[in-house]
Amino acid sequence: MPRRQRRQPQMSTLWVDGLEVQVTRKAIRNIHLRVKTAEGPVEVSAPFDTSDRYLSALVQERRQWIEERRVDLAASPMARANKATKEELAQWKAVVSACVPALIEVWEPIMGVKAQSVVYRNMTSRWGSCQPETGRICINVRLALYPPECLEYVVVHELCHLIERGHGPRFKQAMDRFMPDWRERRAKLR
Repeated sequence: MPRRQRRQPQMSTLWVDGLEVQVTRKAIRNIHLRVKTAEGPVEVSAPFDTSDRYLSALVQERRQWIEERRVDLAASPMARANKATKEELAQWKAVVSACVPALIEVWEPIMGVKAQSVVYRNMTSRWGSCQPETGRICINVRLALYPPECLEYVVVHELCHLIERGHGPRFKQAMDRFMPDWRERRAKLR
């Protein structure tokens, strides 16, 4: 008996009262509305059979929330970081590189790991990264714009990858063991 093929997502653009809405119809049950940037389009994921008329009405109904979300995003540290000068980036790097070694020194013996090297970069889509095979950790300089507990969370997160490579259940168990409030700290970065 042949396997049923999954329908491929369908992408389209709607304009609702001058607002660009990127629509992705796919095999889901609920509608999800997202505002990721202060100026960019609103993103909607919807089941295949959802009409444009229904989505337009939903966007109109949620217009105040959309505008509030855009104001929040425009005032966020990430919006500020996207417009940073070279001087600001250098200042942030100085702050982060001054704090991280002390955090690593505290957490390595607690976690039973050893980072081999640490580098600092201005990254737009990650807070940090880890190469478990080399022990190299990279930390985003934009963390200077967030509360100190966020930087500590990222350091512990990356050190945890020296124990468990992926983000599966064992990784989350390790994070729970070492930093029980890691989810709250992570939420401050969103």
